[in-house]
Amino acid sequence: SYTVEGNPSGFPGTFGLAPGKVESDSNYFYIPQFGANWRLNDSNYIGLVAYGHGGMNTDYPTNTYGAESPTGVNLEQLFVGVPWAFNYNNQHAFSIMPIFVYQTFEAQGVSSFQLFSADPANLSNNGSSTSTGYGAKLGYLGQFGEKFNFGISYQTKMSMGEFTDYAGLFAEQGGFDIPSSWTFGFAVKPSTNWAFLLDFQRINYSEVNSINNPLLPNLQQSRLGDDDGAGFGWQDMDIVKLGLQYDMTSWVWRAGISFGAQPIPASEVIFNILAPGVMEEHLTFGFTKPIGDTMALDFALMYAPEIEVSGVNPLEFPGAQSITLAMDQWEISLNYAWGIK
Repeated sequence: SYTVEGNPSGFPGTFGLAPGKVESDSNYFYIPQFGANWRLNDSNYIGLVAYGHGGMNTDYPTNTYGAESPTGVNLEQLFVGVPWAFNYNNQHAFSIMPIFVYQTFEAQGVSSFQLFSADPANLSNNGSSTSTGYGAKLGYLGQFGEKFNFGISYQTKMSMGEFTDYAGLFAEQGGFDIPSSWTFGFAVKPSTNWAFLLDFQRINYSEVNSINNPLLPNLQQSRLGDDDGAGFGWQDMDIVKLGLQYDMTSWVWRAGISFGAQPIPASEVIFNILAPGVMEEHLTFGFTKPIGDTMALDFALMYAPEIEVSGVNPLEFPGAQSITLAMDQWEISLNYAWGIK
């Protein structure tokens, strides 16, 4: 949801919003995933994975920016990877995974920015636009003694084609690459039943102009769609994750929490009405239930408590309006595995 407080000034050259609170109509998102792996020999393994990213699109039943209604965006991403892993001496594993990406995007209700766009015909309400791209992920997992594990992974920046139907919205003529990220973590096992885990992750949003470029002064110096066109102003994000696992053999129980400073500065709230990715904490709980020797059922529950980010409308008379973005999230995951040895 977003909330606007204060009436628009009506001064020439300003961009005021209607006051009030508006909630997005999109509430439920279904994201499938699939994975399989095969042992080639005692040291080499190959796999196939497919998974999606999404679940943060907006659908406000109003003309938020004074244009058509509804207002919002929808971004969906499909990742397909073929991982190869090498296991050395059952203590060190190395992996590389080429990744193919297919993504779709749609924006509605932003045609009021036409005067700021390099390509007004490809700015808003053009249906779903698609692009494809590629990248890779590298990983290492090591076991040191019986009680300590260390792992590290790096996902390259995904080089994506342009959203041509929105070349007048995103910087670099519709460019929307996926930023790189890296993660490293530790697992300590004081006994055969208990494991304590600690991960550090960084997402490099600054690599992608359409995500990282600020609204101002870019909107005054370049047009939307230009290389230096205005974006969403997202900053690089650091995340710390803590986990706990208890293995009862017949059941494996897990719980976790993650902390991360959300990437949206208070100065960027007006554009991020479209994509209010303001979450900072995630609480998780789950279990695995083995079924015989060849099957298992996994369940996971995630809750991200509501958080708000507030700032002034930078396109209105200074201080005349404030905008508050708010979001909370629940996620339920159910997985079924078979062929386990």
